[in-house]
Amino acid sequence: MDLIEELRWRGMFHDMMPGTDEHLRQNAPITGYIGFDPTAPSLHIGNLATIMLLVHLQRAGHRPLALVGGATGMIGDPSGKSAERNLLDEEALRRNQAGIRAQLEKFLDFSEGPTGAKVVNNYDWFKEFGFLQFLREVGKHLTVNYMMAKDSVKRRISGNEETGAEGISYTEFSYQLLQGYDFFHLYKELDTTLQMGASDQWGNITTGTELIRRMSGGEGKAYALTGQLITKADGTKYGKSETGTVWLDPTMTSPYQFYQFFLNAADADVPRLIRVFTLLGQSEIEALEAEHAQAPHLRILQKALAKDVTIRVHSEQAYEAALAASQVLFGGGDLATLDEATLLDVFAGVPHVEVNRAEVADLDALTLLSAATGGAIFASKGEARKMVQNNGVKLNRQKVALDQSATAVPALLDKYLVAQKGKSYFLIKLV
Repeated sequence: MDLIEELRWRGMFHDMMPGTDEHLRQNAPITGYIGFDPTAPSLHIGNLATIMLLVHLQRAGHRPLALVGGATGMIGDPSGKSAERNLLDEEALRRNQAGIRAQLEKFLDFSEGPTGAKVVNNYDWFKEFGFLQFLREVGKHLTVNYMMAKDSVKRRISGNEETGAEGISYTEFSYQLLQGYDFFHLYKELDTTLQMGASDQWGNITTGTELIRRMSGGEGKAYALTGQLITKADGTKYGKSETGTVWLDPTMTSPYQFYQFFLNAADADVPRLIRVFTLLGQSEIEALEAEHAQAPHLRILQKALAKDVTIRVHSEQAYEAALAASQVLFGGGDLATLDEATLLDVFAGVPHVEVNRAEVADLDALTLLSAATGGAIFASKGEARKMVQNNGVKLNRQKVALDQSATAVPALLDKYLVAQKGKSYFLIKLV
């Protein structure tokens, strides 16, 4: 199966320039690239869909380049934006670029050879490129009419209330010309003949192919291929959780939160997500779908998706820890096996209550669960007593007795107690 066929059955293909398919079928490896914005210290799962385009390019026997836009990141791409965004300095961008390269190394083979991946930074060729020189050598090849015809510019340049746009500065207007020159530079220096990206990048990518044609006197030929934007079944953008963007960096989105995000994917979304974000084969995915259809409540597809992606983004160990944490909350696992970060992740969505550690030694469990916690768990000691009598209260998964001391159950990590009131959880922290 060739690259285009692979992308089509996975639902990842959106569009390509005429001749792209034939170009990819030639015997020798071609070089293709995707640009990544370094204005954050980590990529996110929206970027992961485009990373997978590079993965499939390499698996098809071609050479992937990842362009980290140190120069264009200082300007900002207007595609899909309605307002100018904040600009970062070079030092911050360099830090972000280092983190992004480390993430890309988890997906692409960077070994030497004709298909070995490479990371390039457009700041390296723009830093000595003077403004007047750029206007003379590059700017003269594209008309303002051509640049204004791009959808990303037209949406912004109107600046009206209907679109919510705020207009566009010359800085962002020039972005497509800079990205187009990136393609020309890589075409000239690294024989790069293909640029890929999400469907909203079509205008910027085709500007590059046109610039290559014009700057080479009509002799240069380059190609464009775009993938589908990943959206939910209802058409909304995919990639954010209730707490915000889902990052690939474990310090920004923990492996447990990352795993849970995919585990909680809707049944309507998961068939597409498992095709886009995993390398599972067509027959394997179809078998999982058939199994899932027989017992949707077991979430077989979601579990397969969450496992595969968590291992590749983080590690097998991170997946096992996330799985164990999930089982603690939903399957009655041992709370004592969790480290502090994971414990706080697991119970991030439950009420948190602080209690003075010095007072606990003199309290019974009923008082701890009522007055000492300010009524957050039980409004009164009497209410707590009734539920304890009905075996409906637990501390750290142990049933609470009527005459029990508040210290009868050892605190987790010497400072946490997980209180369970029926099906409701509360996290008590001793301070």
